[in-house]
Amino acid sequence: MSDTSQTVTNRSEIVFLYDAVDANPNGNPLSGSNRPRIDPETQQCIVTDVRLKRYLRDQLDADGHGVYIRSVQTNDGDRYSREQLLADRLRDLDPNDWDLNDLSEEDEQDLFDEVYGTFLDHSVDVRYFGATMSVDLKGKYEDFDDYLPDHLQGPVQFSPGKSMHSVEENQEYNSLTSVIATGKGKEQGGFDLDDHRIKYALIRFRGLVDEHGAKDTQLTKSDIERLDTLCWRALKNQTTSRSKIGQEPRLYIRVEYADESFHLGDLSHKIQVDKERSEPDEQLRTIQDIVVDIEPFIECLSDNASRIDTIHVVGSPSLQLSHDSDIIGIETLYTELEDTLGADKVHRINVHNEFKTTLPDTDD
Repeated sequence: MSDTSQTVTNRSEIVFLYDAVDANPNGNPLSGSNRPRIDPETQQCIVTDVRLKRYLRDQLDADGHGVYIRSVQTNDGDRYSREQLLADRLRDLDPNDWDLNDLSEEDEQDLFDEVYGTFLDHSVDVRYFGATMSVDLKGKYEDFDDYLPDHLQGPVQFSPGKSMHSVEENQEYNSLTSVIATGKGKEQGGFDLDDHRIKYALIRFRGLVDEHGAKDTQLTKSDIERLDTLCWRALKNQTTSRSKIGQEPRLYIRVEYADESFHLGDLSHKIQVDKERSEPDEQLRTIQDIVVDIEPFIECLSDNASRIDTIHVVGSPSLQLSHDSDIIGIETLYTELEDTLGADKVHRINVHNEFKTTLPDTDD
């Protein structure tokens, strides 16, 4: 079972930026053609937190970590039910080890710790995001129902992401596939005529790690260290399908606070598009067309330096930032943060080296 002495004790606030070029970051199936989600008033692209968590869960699964909410097929090709998924997370338990008809109060607590701990050990996604488990176990594990909560609130939460500017759909993709599929003398051949993509979007997510909720799901400090590389790698590795390719992580920042029950709130909105140095929204096509104003963010950190334990940060070399009337790159941002907070408070995340230390020791 997890070492609860390593449970997260500090609150963190996350800012995560990634962009999309000629892609559909999050289709809306209710639109009838899975069109990108776009705010009708602001024309900003929207990506739900569910979509981001799906990327993260898929990467955790690919890395060999135990994941509860995932797609698993039976030998007959059917998908696992929620009951089967839950039972699979308990597979290390043997009900014969317990006489459920004659349990003392101490035994009841021990059994709860065993069942609940085993489930969380094999369900890293639940430790992050929580889950609803109000399902009826059947067969071998049916007597363990009472030893699992119906619902767990996840300590790691993201608000829906939005593009930092208005976006436009690229109608040429839909037109091109239509021409190919319906050309004279040609059969359609299975082409998807609803190929809706946006031209460009720089998408901003805000996240929070709640140290109090971490106690309920036994979220550990190692889990959060994993999150620092997971977001980056998930966007690299889990966006390779036809409509998702073209998305790249650009900036990940986790501000870890020193004071209990404190966070600045809405740090993400201290990072904005520098409209004077960027191309107009309708002309944005790549990361080279946009400059991100980081100055209000650094000023906010400076004003609250005593409340910050550590800032964990990684950025893309292609990202252009404006600060103190200059356009700077990610290396200069690292230096500015060190000058503002002190070098001992800035952790430059090395994604490709550090993620290896968070991989499971054995396959789950």
